[in-house]
Amino acid sequence: MEEPEKKIATHGVRCFAKIKMFLMALTWAYVSKSLSGTYMVSMLTQIERQFDIPASIVRLISGSFGIGNLLLIVFVSYFGMKLHRPIIIGVGCATMGLGCSLISLPHFLMGTYEYETMISPASNLSSNSFLCVENRSQTLKPMQDPAECVKEIKSSMIYVLVGNIIRGIGETPLLPLGVSYIEDFAKSESPLYIGILETGKMFGPVIGLLLGSFCASIYVDTGSVNTDDLTITPTDTRWVGAWWIGFLVCAGVNILTSIPFFFFPKTLPKEGLQDNGDGTENDKEEKHREKAKEENQGIIKDFFPFMKSLSCNPIYMLFILINVLQISTFTTTFNFLSKYLEQQFGKSTAEVVFFIGLYTLPTICIGYLISGFIMKKFKITVKKAAYLAFCLSLCEYLFGFCNFLIACDNVPVSGLTISYEGVQHPLYVENNVLADCNTRCSCLTKTWDPVCGDNGLSYMSACHAGCEKSVGTGINMVFQNCSCIGSSGNSSAVLGLCEKGPECANKLQHFLILSVFLSVIYSLSAIPGYTVLLRCVESEEKSLGVGIHTFCTRVFGGIPAPVYIGALLDRTCLHWGTQKCGEPGACRMHDINSFRSIYLGLPAALRGISYLPAFIIVILIRKFCLPGEINSSEMEIAEMKLTEMESECTDAHRSHKFKSDGELKIKL
Repeated sequence: MEEPEKKIATHGVRCFAKIKMFLMALTWAYVSKSLSGTYMVSMLTQIERQFDIPASIVRLISGSFGIGNLLLIVFVSYFGMKLHRPIIIGVGCATMGLGCSLISLPHFLMGTYEYETMISPASNLSSNSFLCVENRSQTLKPMQDPAECVKEIKSSMIYVLVGNIIRGIGETPLLPLGVSYIEDFAKSESPLYIGILETGKMFGPVIGLLLGSFCASIYVDTGSVNTDDLTITPTDTRWVGAWWIGFLVCAGVNILTSIPFFFFPKTLPKEGLQDNGDGTENDKEEKHREKAKEENQGIIKDFFPFMKSLSCNPIYMLFILINVLQISTFTTTFNFLSKYLEQQFGKSTAEVVFFIGLYTLPTICIGYLISGFIMKKFKITVKKAAYLAFCLSLCEYLFGFCNFLIACDNVPVSGLTISYEGVQHPLYVENNVLADCNTRCSCLTKTWDPVCGDNGLSYMSACHAGCEKSVGTGINMVFQNCSCIGSSGNSSAVLGLCEKGPECANKLQHFLILSVFLSVIYSLSAIPGYTVLLRCVESEEKSLGVGIHTFCTRVFGGIPAPVYIGALLDRTCLHWGTQKCGEPGACRMHDINSFRSIYLGLPAALRGISYLPAFIIVILIRKFCLPGEINSSEMEIAEMKLTEMESECTDAHRSHKFKSDGELKIKL
């Protein structure tokens, strides 16, 4: 007699288990895709130095991920909703793996990396060319034909560009199809599940940054060259880490992640059906077949009505405007964070990437989980979620202005940021790189092979320091008899820029502590804000709405912002490197004061503007009901209470033994 009831219960448990397994697979997919994306961002400075290109160009290559995403996002969001969503997600993960493999390919096609130096015998100059020598030629002969050299660099960059586009295409279905699948079949649990997904999305960057820190500390051509002969260290702006290793790791992880999605069903029973036993399995199957038939018939005809409905939704459109401005700031901040910390605090890429992963991202993960738990535990309504997101985000924005107070000065480089007499000057003039103490040395004005004098000042090269003698090899080389360092004639210098003082190291700690605090507040505001986005559109428009939202934030925010801000930051460069072709290469040193003003100031201005439409959304939500909502979200709570009442009613019927022909019938 209890057999049908057991079947219903067993069926509900299986469906619940499947949605849990799907959540686990999707979370791992979020980890793998954010791992790849974060690793790409952490290696941008390494790619910039490998190909000797400006920051704006390398950020355009990074933005090509968004271009690939935009090619399919709207169509995948809508048509993918009608097709087998898990399989489409699986194909996307495998495609991301293919893109990562392609990005690593230039390392195997190009020759060994040759950094800009005058000490290496490969520089085609005499062995004492880096010292003070009279009557020397002022030009450095290129090692190969400039046209062929530029062609080689561009052809190698194409693989990185195309690979990143393919990676963007593969990432397309994860967000709209994955979130809509969970929302459709586990709506009451969706805030908690979205919190878990967002945590996974932040756990991936932690792994990605740790991987980036490890790879950046390994020389790019390790195993191919003798690292003992290197005259640069990881803190040098000419150092290039083994960026290609991490992309191979990311490729393998993404391909493995794709496998589980090919075994999930196209649909699962709705949450109410599996919990309350509403109808028999045959009725459910018939309803699913009818629904699938209707979806196939309306796969195209609903597209334009949905687009019209979304475009006429003021809360949704304002939300897109807010996120375009906010994504512009977050993308820019994260893209240039490692470069900012390198220039500001004098740390290596490996160190700053490790600090970012250690201090900020774990706190964001914890904040996402706490926020999702609070939303579920206290049944936060959409109105309250909007207030919460607005207030927390505004507080985080205002506290962020403290970053302007945490600043270090430029490294004192004679002829660039300070005169040879130790007096600072605001603007760099090319003629200033030479002084009375080194005019007889015939130094190359475009070279960058810095040394640190025992007087605490740095010089663009040993020649610019007036050094006439060298002792030792590799990074242990010491230069002596440097006329610009002191008048005694015995003054010496060592390779590399002078380190910044302990005061600057303390400021780095203050910066990291503030970053932890701001990360917690940001993560607590993210889930309530995302819930408002999901609940401000009709259920059947949700997948398309998320897709269009992603499309707009990428095309107007994520792609262009790093490019135009990168171009502005390039204007703060004090000294450009020189490619092996003889053309200008990557920037070796920025004016950190100008860099800080642009890096912190412009994103702060863009984000400040976003709070005007955010305030309007709070007012609209307070006055009007959201689509599909009666009296805000109280209807959702009422439905949960109704489900409890129906369960009590069912128990009452069972106790009175409403049975017929030996088969249990549940009457609601």
